[in-house]
Amino acid sequence: MGLDCTLDDMLEKAQKAFNDKLPFVIYRNSESNLVKGIFQRNNSLYYAKDYRESGFVFAPFDAQKEIILLRCDAHLKAERREAMISQNERVSLKLDESQKKFHIDLVEKGIAEIRKGKFQKVVLSRKVEADCTASPIDLFQRLLGNYENAFCYLWHHPKVGTWLGATPEILLKSENQRITTMSLAGTQKYSGNDNPTWGTKELEEQKLVTKYIAGALKDKVVNLKISERETVKAGSLLHLRTKLMAKYGKGQLGEIVGALHPTPAVCGMPMGSSKEFILKNENYEREYYTGYLGELNLKVETARSSRRKNQENQAYKSIKKATTFFVNLRCMQLKNQQAIVYVGGGITESSDAENEWAETVSKSLVIKSIL
Repeated sequence: MGLDCTLDDMLEKAQKAFNDKLPFVIYRNSESNLVKGIFQRNNSLYYAKDYRESGFVFAPFDAQKEIILLRCDAHLKAERREAMISQNERVSLKLDESQKKFHIDLVEKGIAEIRKGKFQKVVLSRKVEADCTASPIDLFQRLLGNYENAFCYLWHHPKVGTWLGATPEILLKSENQRITTMSLAGTQKYSGNDNPTWGTKELEEQKLVTKYIAGALKDKVVNLKISERETVKAGSLLHLRTKLMAKYGKGQLGEIVGALHPTPAVCGMPMGSSKEFILKNENYEREYYTGYLGELNLKVETARSSRRKNQENQAYKSIKKATTFFVNLRCMQLKNQQAIVYVGGGITESSDAENEWAETVSKSLVIKSIL
């Protein structure tokens, strides 16, 4: 894959688009040296309707709301350089006792509903605000330096807002009617051990999420395969992950996305009753936090296999369309010189409300590190 420009050129183009109030997204996949940029030449709002479109998708938590599609009028690639992390600024997240009390009460209410049999799990979140005078472009460069094992992005549409984040969770990958998805659950701080001991709560949560996703896909795919559970690192945190792979029929991608989103890792189980509880009780609008984002039906060039008998074919490349969506976790919205940071955690019957509050504080400090 050739490079179209330098990273400085791409960042300059993104800054100009931001100044000119034009939509764009710049992003980098985990463990990749390639930064990509998609730029739309007008400020119109377009939407993904049936997943046959092509572009970059930005979808909200509430699946009843419209899914924004950035059109790919220009698609650039640049090699990432080492990003320097500025230590000059210090910010304070606005944590107060009333916020703590509300979240603990919310978690206890969720546990009570689980014990009544309303749902097995619910993911409860909150938002934290911090003053932020740094430019979105600078913050994106800090993300690149801090999060090697995450999908890092800066997304902007003048009619919607500015979001950026570093998410470790893939909603799905699709290529040639094959999908890969994952269940990601359980969180603990990284302390130098890549294979730590996990508690009963985290192991049970991971098992429930994997089982739920497999059940949601069962009637929509064939040849479903489930990997072994593994521990993965994202920034200074560790998570449990299981991959699920399958084949699907032509035109079914939208149906599969609908079955997966919102996942148990960001909503709960069953989805209907846990989502109803979230919308009624969280007391704020998640917007695009715990939605999904990524490339939809973008062309990918690959060299033909060297095992082909006819060596003349080696001069050719195959072009196929690929889709990769990430769950919008570890993200923030930039608005009026403030960063609105979103954090949450999965609640099960064995959850402890004080511990859940502490987990949201840990997660807020992780994303705060780039401010």
